[in-house]
Amino acid sequence: MRIRPHASIGALVTAAALAVSGCGIGGNTGTAAPQGEITGEVTGEITFQTWNLKADYSEYFNGVIAAFEKEHPGATVKWLDQPAEGYAEKLSVDAAAGELPDVVNVAPDLVYPLAKAELVLDIDEARPEASKAYLPDAWSGFAMPGRSGTYAYPWYLNTGPIFYNRALFEQAGLDPDAPPTSYDELFDQAITMAEATDGEIAMLGQTPGIVDLGLYGSQLMNEDGTAFTFNDAAAVEMIQRYKEMYDAGALVPESLTQDYTGSGEQFMSEAIAWAPGSAYDLDNFRTNAPSLYKNVGITEVLTNTGQAHMYLQGLAVSARTSHPATATAFAEFVTNAENQEAFAHEVQIFPSTVGSLDDPYFTEEDGTDEGRVRVAAATQLATATNYTPVRFSDQMQNILRNEIALAMRGDKTPRQALDAAVDECNSLLDTE
Repeated sequence: MRIRPHASIGALVTAAALAVSGCGIGGNTGTAAPQGEITGEVTGEITFQTWNLKADYSEYFNGVIAAFEKEHPGATVKWLDQPAEGYAEKLSVDAAAGELPDVVNVAPDLVYPLAKAELVLDIDEARPEASKAYLPDAWSGFAMPGRSGTYAYPWYLNTGPIFYNRALFEQAGLDPDAPPTSYDELFDQAITMAEATDGEIAMLGQTPGIVDLGLYGSQLMNEDGTAFTFNDAAAVEMIQRYKEMYDAGALVPESLTQDYTGSGEQFMSEAIAWAPGSAYDLDNFRTNAPSLYKNVGITEVLTNTGQAHMYLQGLAVSARTSHPATATAFAEFVTNAENQEAFAHEVQIFPSTVGSLDDPYFTEEDGTDEGRVRVAAATQLATATNYTPVRFSDQMQNILRNEIALAMRGDKTPRQALDAAVDECNSLLDTE
C-alpha cells in the first residue's frame, strides 16, 4: 500500500483494522501448516499479493520477480494486486475461503486475525535466522499479543516530519526559526498564537489519537496485550492540555465533529499552523497551495519517549502454502536490503533492513525539500517504533475520539473520558 501519512500530531494513518469478530476467519482451512524450520528446494508456482502498487510500480515489481525466477529457475511467481478500497475485506474473504495468497502484503493490524487463526506462518519458527536482517523494532512490529513469534517479514517503513507555517508563526509573534521542540513548548506557543490573533489562527487541527497518547508517554496496553491502559496519568495530562488549548481557541472546533476528516485541508488553507505530513505533501503544497509552500517549515515529530512513530508494511506467508520454501524465499528476496533500497528510490518510503538507513541517500540532504524531509524521516526511523496496538480497531478509534470530544467540550473531565474509552474498548476486546 502506498504510504501517505496524514493524521493527528505525530501520528500516521494506519490501515483499516481487520477484526476477527464478524470476518468469518477460521483456522485449520486447507492443507496442514508447516511445522518447524522451513528448508527445501525453491520450486513451484506461488502467488504474491500487493496492496495498490501495480498502477505505479509495475516495472519495479516485474523486475524483482524476474530476478527471483532467474535465481530459482524452478520457481514461478504470479503477481496479484488489490485496490486500496476494500483490501481488508478482500483479505478476510480470501482467508475464510482458504484462498489466502502464498505471500501477502499486510500491516500489523491486518495480520493479527490471520495469526490468531493460524493462517500465516510464525517466521521466527519457520526461518529462525531471518530476524537478523531487519531493524529490531520493525521485526517486533509484527509480533502479536498473546502469541509467541513474528508473523510477517518487515517490508517498507514510513514516518513523517512536522510541517509548520512560518508566516503564521511570524504573524503571532513567534520565532519561525525556533518551532516547538517539546510538547510543553507546543502547548504554550499554541495558546500564544490564539491569543495574539484573537482566535483567528489555531495551531492545531485535530484532537489526539492513540498514537499521540503513546508518543506522549502513555502505556497504551498492559504487557501481555490483553487490556488497554491509555487512561493513565500521562494520557490524562495530555487531554487536559488539549482542553486548555481548545478553550483558548488554539484547536479548531471542527475537530470535534463526527465527519471531520483531519487537519490536512486546514493546513493547506492556512487556517492552522502545525500539521504532520510526508514528502508526498510537499508536491501537493507546491502544486495546489503555492503561497503555503513558500512558507513551509519542517521540524521533527514531538515525543516524550525518544521514539517517533513507525508506520510499517510487511509480507506474511500463508500457513497453507503448497510451496513453503519458495514462499519464504520470495518474501525474503523482496524484503532484502538491495530490493528495499531500490524501492525506496522509486517512492518516498524507507527500508526496514539493518544498515540500509546509513546509506548517504538517507543521511545526506541533496538541496531539495524532498531530500530534507527524507533525511529527517530516516533519522527518526532509526529509533522509531509502532505505537498503534494491533488490536485497536476503527471502532475503538471512534470511541476514543468521541470521548475526547466530550472532554474538550467540558461534558466530562479528561479522566472520565479516558476511563470510559478504556472500558468500552476493553469490552470490545472481550468479544473477539
